[in-house]
Amino acid sequence: MTFTVPEATRLDLDLDGRRLSFLDFGGPGRPLLALHGHFSEGRTFARLARELAPGWRVIAPDQRGHGESDRPSDYGRRGYLADALAVLDHLGLGPVVVLGHSLGGVNAYQLAAHHPDRVRALIVEDIGAVVEDDLSFCLSWPHRAPDREALVAGLGASARYLGDAIRPYDDGWGLAFRPEDMVASQRLLTGDHWDDWLATECPALLVHGVRSDTLSPGHAQAMADRRPHTRLVHLPTGHTAHETDPEGFAAAVRAFLGEL
Repeated sequence: MTFTVPEATRLDLDLDGRRLSFLDFGGPGRPLLALHGHFSEGRTFARLARELAPGWRVIAPDQRGHGESDRPSDYGRRGYLADALAVLDHLGLGPVVVLGHSLGGVNAYQLAAHHPDRVRALIVEDIGAVVEDDLSFCLSWPHRAPDREALVAGLGASARYLGDAIRPYDDGWGLAFRPEDMVASQRLLTGDHWDDWLATECPALLVHGVRSDTLSPGHAQAMADRRPHTRLVHLPTGHTAHETDPEGFAAAVRAFLGEL
């Protein structure tokens, strides 16, 4: 029998007046919570959802301040984890496999560290146990432009990484996030998170892009060496492995999931 992946269903939660939006790609498979990075949103995992179906059902939130989700009062670590738990609670899921890219990767392993009963396994894409990035460069991006072409021109070389985030608004074309929010979020993400990375021993896959300027080969190897039951996979990409090499990324994820 051929399985056809259904269109993702978008659902919204009301968290004390703040909307948290997420995509549920559905199907009969086991649940996998997918957490995107800064500047992105849940639909970045649409191709992965198709690749993993029907064995896995991907649920992909637009994390706070991204995509269709509202801006919060803060971007602290506890808030991101509370949002992830709210999605799982709403769907009655757990424990689940949690996949995260960059910001989402730290959220994933911190969710496991603080709520180990809700996480069956981890897939962390190109982020370390120590985070030192600075996103202040994005503050120069335009807030609004009269049309898509003008916005793309204003974004310059960054536009090729932001295609999914460009959209029309009532007052012009803009991005699906506020750059100042991304800077604030990154500032609160920065730090030494080794304790959280080492807090659990559930199976983990760490995906490293060999051309990444975010995660060095040495740091990735140290993460795999120091944490039990952790597999390290190198892909010929930069920081966004799931977008740059979707087939290789899906193959690595499928192989890992197949051994759970």
